[in-house]
Amino acid sequence: MKTLGYYNGRYDEIEKMSVPMNDRVCWFGDGVYDATMARNYVIYALDEHLDRIYNSMAGMRIRPPMPKYKMGELLNGLVKKLDTGDQFVYWQVTRGTDDRNHVFGEGPSNLWVTLRPRRPKDTYKPVILITAVDERFYYCNIKTLNLLPSVLASQRAKEAGADECVFVRDGFVTECAHSNVHILKDGAFITHPADKLILPGIARAHLLRWCRQNGVKTELRPFTKEELFDADEVIVSSSGSFCLQAAKVDGRAVGGGAPELLKAMQDAMVRDFAEKTGGGTVEF
Repeated sequence: MKTLGYYNGRYDEIEKMSVPMNDRVCWFGDGVYDATMARNYVIYALDEHLDRIYNSMAGMRIRPPMPKYKMGELLNGLVKKLDTGDQFVYWQVTRGTDDRNHVFGEGPSNLWVTLRPRRPKDTYKPVILITAVDERFYYCNIKTLNLLPSVLASQRAKEAGADECVFVRDGFVTECAHSNVHILKDGAFITHPADKLILPGIARAHLLRWCRQNGVKTELRPFTKEELFDADEVIVSSSGSFCLQAAKVDGRAVGGGAPELLKAMQDAMVRDFAEKTGGGTVEF
């Protein structure tokens, strides 16, 4: 198969699939999701992504459609059905199927999966960022399907010729529209604490672990927009791009002050991805 769409046990190529109009995702975006990459038909950091989506379900009071290990087995089986082992693996759990009503019942949840051929974004290619006011609500730590503010911010970035949009709330940087953002300053890796204002990114966790294992100071604290512009390096991270260097923010050149440390972090992330997905050289 070239692509795969899955819904509650049925699957086919995505273009041939359909879902009920009264799935609550259609009314309210009532659900949570997660995503990662696969290479050589091996799903990267699957256990960590499963932990996060089950935490997201708990945070939204959504009943899991199956035990966590069963979902892992299902995803591992589905990726083998595509023609290529390099895939973007996306799955979401919605609260269920019912008539439109803000109050939810106790019905079973629905599981969606989509698989598409894709390689990771080149983590060594610098990106351009813009900033915008963070107008999202206080469930940013849960990977919900309510993404309109991020959609609008991503569109604004595209129209500005940028790759990603950095959110700023009350003068402090939180995260990006669909990734985490960090800075390097005076040899320290600085990132917003994992509270309700950011998603606890898997790549973010990997970067923190590498820093602690290699004697790089870490600071989990809010940092300002001014600190972003003054940083030695500005880093954007996600499971599909690992550790990107920002070259410009709002049209101003940033970073370039800690190239060796940045390169070591990028190499470590790519090496981890390679080792956990069958070895060899990662192709972007």
